Amino acid sequence: MPDLGHLLSEQIRTACNEHQPLVIQGNNSKAFYGNPCEGQTLDVSGHHGIISHEPSELVLTARAGTRLSDVKQTLAERGQMLGFEPPSFGDATLGGTIACNLSGPRRPYAGAARDFVLGCRIINGKGEILQFGGKVMKNVAGYDLARLMSGSMGTLGVLLDISLKVLPIQQQAISLQFELDVKQALQQFANWRQQPLPISAACHDGETLTVRLTGSSVALSSAQQTLGGEALAEGTDFWQQVREHEHDFFQDQRSLWRLSLPATASIDLNDKQFIDWGGAQRWVFSDALVSELRAIAETVGGHAILFRSTQDNDDRFHPLDKAMLAVQQRLKKSFDPERILNRGKMYRQL
Repeated sequence: MPDLGHLLSEQIRTACNEHQPLVIQGNNSKAFYGNPCEGQTLDVSGHHGIISHEPSELVLTARAGTRLSDVKQTLAERGQMLGFEPPSFGDATLGGTIACNLSGPRRPYAGAARDFVLGCRIINGKGEILQFGGKVMKNVAGYDLARLMSGSMGTLGVLLDISLKVLPIQQQAISLQFELDVKQALQQFANWRQQPLPISAACHDGETLTVRLTGSSVALSSAQQTLGGEALAEGTDFWQQVREHEHDFFQDQRSLWRLSLPATASIDLNDKQFIDWGGAQRWVFSDALVSELRAIAETVGGHAILFRSTQDNDDRFHPLDKAMLAVQQRLKKSFDPERILNRGKMYRQL
């Protein structure tokens, strides 16, 4: 596959000189995420393909426009997987996934997307091609700028190539279910965190707690005897539905909020919530005022993101305090001084 890095670099350099905002677009699977922004489309989907895969080193390097499904298939053929279990939300690319730092149900037990990034090649807002990090875990001297790109939503640079640590597939898994209310589920999550259990996912849909165990047959048998519960026959399908927001809970037309909270936090909401990540992530459909939900999250030391909105004028990300905003503005000025890359995608001030 062709390396379009220099072509994209020229396009960005021209846009910088002309002060022309750019909207970075891969397969457009996550156009809903973040604040709407205007500008000329910079299509990066043509920059795709697996560059290298070193199974014995547990490292894969691919171009940012590579379909996530292709990455997963390549890894699966060698008995490996992406440890952070990212959602596709349709036809996602690797670059979009890392730029949004999206992780699935396995995240609290294996790590977030950024935790698996070893290195990357990017184009900054001046059209310069830069290389950060490497292809081994020990190559982390100095500021970890490669991981800084994770979750920056394309506001600091256009991802070209990404090197990731991958994991062996854990072939055996079992999912167990328990009929519990929200308070009981949170307490159960807390109890399990104190035990050496092979948990790789845990959620609660308002009525039923579901936990996934992965590991050896001996470990699974022992854990199942300890936990009890009722085995879920279609566990693989269930966790895919949770990951891709295909679960019945997500079939709602209202605005969808993502609350990141301390795992043990109990909050009072009039709306039903879907609890994931063993309590640390709460999904809520609500028509409540933006300020109300964010105040609830702040009360327990968390924050709230408007993940999918029915309105274009709502700020999607939780406001930054003055000190953190100043840091973000300095980063933006360093990487993208003319503010042409995904302007306002995360915060209007950027």
